[in-house]
Amino acid sequence: MEKGSAMVRQTANVKGQQAVRQQEIKEAVRESMKNVKHKIMVMSGKGGVGKTTVAVNLAFALSMQNLEVGLMDADIHGPDVPKMLGIENRQPEIIEGKVNPVFATQHLRAISIAFFLAERDSAIVWRGPLKMHAIRQFLSDVNWGKLDYLIIDLPPGTGDEPLSVAQLIENVDGAVIVTTPQEISLLDVRKAVRFAQVLDISVIGIIENMSSMVCPYCGKEIPIFKKGGGKRAAREMGVPFLGSVPFDPHVVEDADRGKPFILHRESKVSKAFERIVDRIRKSVEDNACKQNSSQ
Repeated sequence: MEKGSAMVRQTANVKGQQAVRQQEIKEAVRESMKNVKHKIMVMSGKGGVGKTTVAVNLAFALSMQNLEVGLMDADIHGPDVPKMLGIENRQPEIIEGKVNPVFATQHLRAISIAFFLAERDSAIVWRGPLKMHAIRQFLSDVNWGKLDYLIIDLPPGTGDEPLSVAQLIENVDGAVIVTTPQEISLLDVRKAVRFAQVLDISVIGIIENMSSMVCPYCGKEIPIFKKGGGKRAAREMGVPFLGSVPFDPHVVEDADRGKPFILHRESKVSKAFERIVDRIRKSVEDNACKQNSSQ
């Protein structure tokens, strides 16, 4: 009897300690995020749709508008953000237990697990708890400073990482969901929309990436993955459609060189993406104004 009571008390103590620890983590994240105006999650239902390319160019495009922008690479097993920004050989500074993100430009800073790997091609063989710990540190132990936007590049799917970010960050402005036009991607994008809705996260909209290929010789668009599926899925799910981004072989070359495609201001890809960025910014900032006026 006494032994059973002791076990109950011990279990209660452990649960109590866990609750205190969770509250401490939430407080640390809240303190770190207090100077971040807007937080956007970039998601996809499956891999291979260009989600990280979208996240990198969204962050870069916002920074080109003289906004202070942070880019958090939460894709622990595929941390490609530093490579795409051309800063993979840089190292973040750690001062008094806090990590300073790496500046890609005057207005854009980034953090990624890739900065902390001993070798560039090291595999990250981590289970859920270790990944969650890393994400918590990115949110609470990084000196983000005052930001207009924090863009969070999530891994594909609806697993631990998206769930952890959604639960740790309060007042996420919304999720941008990336897909390609073919039916297999559209099946998964619907799951990503449902995931956001279950967690009460606003869906800013769907982006149809690689909707057609821009011929490098004649400039015409070729629908190699079909076209219009993203718009149809958005209509069926009752969420905004942000626009289509054509595929251009130069985008791949630019990514390998660490140069965001948004810098090619006259290209079809860049012009299409700039319109999408404007829609995202208008949606987020209009919604923030409505919330502030209602308080």
